[in-house]
Amino acid sequence: MQKQKTVVQQGSAEPERTKKFSSLVLYPFPAELDGVSLQGDFLYRGLKEAGYNAVPCDRASGFEKSALYKIVKPDVVIGVGFWGDVPSIITDPLDNGITPVPWLNADGWVANYHTILNELPLIFVTSNWVKETYKRDGVFNKNIFSMPIGIDVNQMSPIPKSDERVKRMREILGVKEHEKMIFTAGGDTTSKGFQEVLRALGKVNSEFKDWKYVGKTWEFGEPEYHYNDEQRIIDELGLPKDRISYIDGSLSRETMRILLSACDVYAAPSRIEGFGMIQVEAMACGIPVLSIDAMGIKDTVVHNKTGFLAKVAETIQLEEEWAYTHMGFEEDHKIKFDQPKTFAYRANVDELAEYLLKLLSDDSLREEMGENGRKHVVENFDYKKVSVKMANIIEEKLHL
Repeated sequence: MQKQKTVVQQGSAEPERTKKFSSLVLYPFPAELDGVSLQGDFLYRGLKEAGYNAVPCDRASGFEKSALYKIVKPDVVIGVGFWGDVPSIITDPLDNGITPVPWLNADGWVANYHTILNELPLIFVTSNWVKETYKRDGVFNKNIFSMPIGIDVNQMSPIPKSDERVKRMREILGVKEHEKMIFTAGGDTTSKGFQEVLRALGKVNSEFKDWKYVGKTWEFGEPEYHYNDEQRIIDELGLPKDRISYIDGSLSRETMRILLSACDVYAAPSRIEGFGMIQVEAMACGIPVLSIDAMGIKDTVVHNKTGFLAKVAETIQLEEEWAYTHMGFEEDHKIKFDQPKTFAYRANVDELAEYLLKLLSDDSLREEMGENGRKHVVENFDYKKVSVKMANIIEEKLHL
């Protein structure tokens, strides 16, 4: 396909294309509140608002996806998922004669589909860590580009602590006016570093006692063994149970905005994190982030500016792992690795405690980092900017 001609309008800094490519965007659609759904939906919205002919579709659909291939006649199919979604977001478009452009996450290791991934003309991944993970596991494609997930920076914006909605939220959570609220959210809290933060609080509590720690999960007490481990840590450290609580269930974006604005520190030294959308949303709401200097977080949180990143204290290595038929294999079998693969990380608790104490005790530091974080997100993670940046790379690399 020939590259479209461009025209330059007077006063315009960049050329404007006479025609923009069309795309089918595959993700869990209609969008729900999980990260992959939001990732795809913000991309679709950004492309549409930038004037591209973008059409959303559920990546797992049958009839609708096949019909839209013929109705939309897309130049590309942009699919959001991970390597295990290759059949639905890559193979299916290829079988219909359409170029797939996957935007991939990572879940620790890449077990299958290396050949087809290496043959693609373009791949996007959510962070530099995801890119390195794919390379480590045998995906040597030279056309892999790191592309952050965009968010709606206008919707996810700061609400002052004096706002009645924030005041009521803090009251509901049992946070007194003089207390500082620490918040961690995830499908489960343990994978987001809740246990490491608890141990940090065990060190901080002797110097700063006016804190409240709230964990947000999808299901209360799940997974049960993680929840039980956290309760044992609380007992072991003698932490006051009335200052540690959980909330569960899905939340609308506006309620999450209120919840983030209600906290004073967003803490998420995640054990595994391909990007970390909630950290970006916290910064968008003007809240400093305490996390770990590893994985996708290194692409989002700026140490000493928008928050603090504690060093890695421990890595969890995999020497072997099961591969299953749902991963695209003919039979279930165990794979032994020639070299152990790093699967997860643990943050240095002493550094977490040091940084947490600074954030809890210094109001001006939190305010400064919050302002820096808001500016950082607006400049780098606005979904409109991310979508256009991705579109420009697609146009350049695929000559559309």
